[in-house]
Formats: sequence, structure tokens, C-alpha cells
Amino acid sequence: MSACAQLGPRAELPPELSSALQRVKLPEQALGLVAFPLADRGAGWRVQAETPMQPGSAMKLVTAIVALDRLGANSRGRSDLLVDTALQGDVLPGALYLRGGADTDLDWGALWLMLRQLREQGVREIRGGLVVDRTLFRPARPDLNVPPFDEAPEFPYNLIPDALMLGGGLLNYELAREGSGPLQVRASPAWPGLRFDTRAMGVNDKACKDWGDDWLTPRVSLQADGAEQLIQLQGSFPRDCRQNQALNLLDRQWLAVQAVSQIWRELGGTLAGPGLEAATPAGARVVASHLGRPLAEVMRGGMKRSDNALTRLVFLKLGSTVAAPEEETQAAAARLVQAWFSEKGLDAQGLLLDNGSGLSRTERIKPAQLAALLALAWDSAQAPELLDSLPIAGVDGTLSRRLKGGPAEGRARLKTGTLRNVVALAGYVQDSRKQPWVLVAILNDEQAPAKGRPVLDAAVEWISRQ
Repeated sequence: MSACAQLGPRAELPPELSSALQRVKLPEQALGLVAFPLADRGAGWRVQAETPMQPGSAMKLVTAIVALDRLGANSRGRSDLLVDTALQGDVLPGALYLRGGADTDLDWGALWLMLRQLREQGVREIRGGLVVDRTLFRPARPDLNVPPFDEAPEFPYNLIPDALMLGGGLLNYELAREGSGPLQVRASPAWPGLRFDTRAMGVNDKACKDWGDDWLTPRVSLQADGAEQLIQLQGSFPRDCRQNQALNLLDRQWLAVQAVSQIWRELGGTLAGPGLEAATPAGARVVASHLGRPLAEVMRGGMKRSDNALTRLVFLKLGSTVAAPEEETQAAAARLVQAWFSEKGLDAQGLLLDNGSGLSRTERIKPAQLAALLALAWDSAQAPELLDSLPIAGVDGTLSRRLKGGPAEGRARLKTGTLRNVVALAGYVQDSRKQPWVLVAILNDEQAPAKGRPVLDAAVEWISRQ
């Protein structure tokens, strides 16, 4: 039995962590801490454990654990192509339907393969246009008319998913400047109808790695005929610099129609008619499908990279399984998680969920709640999948550069969390005898991102020395 187990749970910070807070001049009341050995869960430390706190991306643990239990580790999203009219020779007189089913992996190559399968069934001409069906979630376009989370809505971490995550909702852009010459921009894939205006993009002498410092959100406008999008870049970009960046700039419906039309033409087909958003008719039949990766694999990427869009998509998929008629899917997901906590005997009081990813100013969880969830997950059938998804200290994911060379390297699996006033770590740490502990450490303070990570790292290393 460890010394802390003999003493029982403590309500004051260990001296090592008090000292770490004093060194960076952060107040003790900013830190919520729960730490205990899984072999003796009534022992350890619980400091401000019952205070609801902003967890940042540590909230992804809630979505991952509930989804693995409710949906199953082998659950997959699915995309379908459907038709509701009979083929007349090589002509489809009606529409082609592209239906989203929370498929995390519908990239441009997968779309090409689906359309190729349709072409090989003898279809050449589509006369009824394209209908994109995103109605698995309500609203079907949750990205519309939503105020931006911060000043960089175009970057991947801010992407708001829908049921058809074509290309991940992003397009890749290559930005290049030789000397002080004009900025060159190329989209990949280079779908038709894209134009770039870089006249307002200045030049600076910053290092290429700091290219985003003077970047401003581009202006995007749809031209009058609806066939062309103009992207006007703003700010400044370093001389002699080349960068590749995925961005969410284009309306996703416009992008879906352009992609399907271009690929279909390249396959030797013709597509006439409008590009609409609507539900697929009940009698439509599936002519081609694509399956995403199993949930366990999806969550591994989502947790290691702290991928907000993937986690939000999984959260919405949870909601779609229980949503009542006219209920918004995100609200249904929050309701499901609250009910799941109660079913499992976990305290749900004070638990506030928004989008399930932690990219929120309103989400709250008590350190004690998150620690109890981690202890429950350790005992579950899905524990191997969860452990495999967590970043490993000093090895990979968002912890690849932290805790290297210390006693916790390779011996802690933890989810990170960061917002403008939040840093967090939550997961599992091995002590000096390789016995597992649960650790939840959350700092809420305006100075937390600038000063708080050494405090959290000290908490991990403190456990690893127990």
C-alpha cells in the first residue's frame, strides 16, 4: 500500500504542486485536482474536486467513452449514392442523391470511387441534378448563421461538421512566394470555379514557420451566376516561403456540387439540373456506398490529435440515435450523455455539454466527475480502445514534446485541453511501481495557457514518483 493510500484522501495540494503554482504565480484556487491509485480509489488527493470547471479538450474523454459504450468500437459512418428513377438506357432521368451518414472518411478519392461504381453500372447521363442529403442531423447545416468561436473560423479546429463531411469540410491550399514577388495560391484539388485575388496580401520578413502571425481571414464571395467563388486573401505573408494549409473557406454545398460535377465529367458522364439540399425520398435505392473507419480508429485520431471536428461529428452521431422529432441533434446528444451518467451511477450534477469537443465557453465538468468517468472506463470492455486513443507522454499526439526525459515519459496516457483561459490533463499515469493512477488536473485562469503547463506536468511527474 502506498503512503498516500495509508493516509487516505487529502483535500490540500501536495507541496510539490503548491510550489509549482507559486513559481509561475498562479493562485491555488485556479487548480482542480483529483489523483488516486486505481487499486485504492478512496485514497489520493481531491482538491476543488466538486467545482465545475472548463475542461477544454479534456471534455473529449466524455464523448469518446460514452460513444465507445453506446455506439460500439466497430460502429462506422456511411455515405450513399441513391437514385429514385429507373435507368433508361444509359440515362438517369431523375436526380442523383448523395446522402451523408456521419462518415468520417469521405475524402475526394472515396467520392471518385463511388461515382466510378455508378458509372460502371451503365449510367452516363444524369438529367435530374444532384441532391445532397444532410438530414441525419438537425439542423442539417449547423454551420450556418453561427457566430465564430474566435478570430480564425477558417482553420480546421473551428470546423462545424454536418452529416456529409465531404473532404473533411476542408480544401487544401498551397501558398508560395518567391522573394517579394506576388503570392501564388493553388487549391488542391483544383475544382472549377475558384478564383484568387492576392492584391491585398502584403509581404513581411518573418520566419516561414510564423507565416500565420499576420494572416487575416480571407473574404469569400459567390459570383452572381453562382458558378464561381472569389477568394480575396488579406494580411501579409513572408517572402521566400511556401506553406500547405487546409482551410474551411468555401460553402460546402457549392463545393460538393463542383466536386461531383467535375469527377462525373472526368468519368465520361454528363450532369444536368440543379444542385439542391434535401432529404432522400423513402423509396430511393442505394447504388454505391462508402464506409468510414471503425469508431475505435476514428477516436484514436480524434484524441491523439485533439481533432475537434471528428469529435463533434461523433457527438452528433450519438444524438442522432435518440433525437425526438424536431429536437436538435446536439441537444439530444447532451441529453443522452446526462442520462448515461445517471445510468452508470455517476454524478451528473453540474455537467454542462455543448458540442462534446471542449471547444466551447460553456462546457463544464467537475474534476471528480471526470475522474470517476476514467475509473469507470478502466473497468469497461472498451478500456483497450480508450487507452490506445490517448496521447502518450513524450511519445505521440499532443504530448509528443511534453514530459520527455522525465519519469513519466512513456508511462502516462493523458488527454490535453487548452482554451484561452484553460489548460488541462486527464487520464492515467503509472507510479514508480508501474501501478496505474487516475489523474485529472484542470487550471482555469486567464494566465493558464501561458504559465500553467509546467504545473500540470509537475502533477504527472509527482504521481510517477509515488
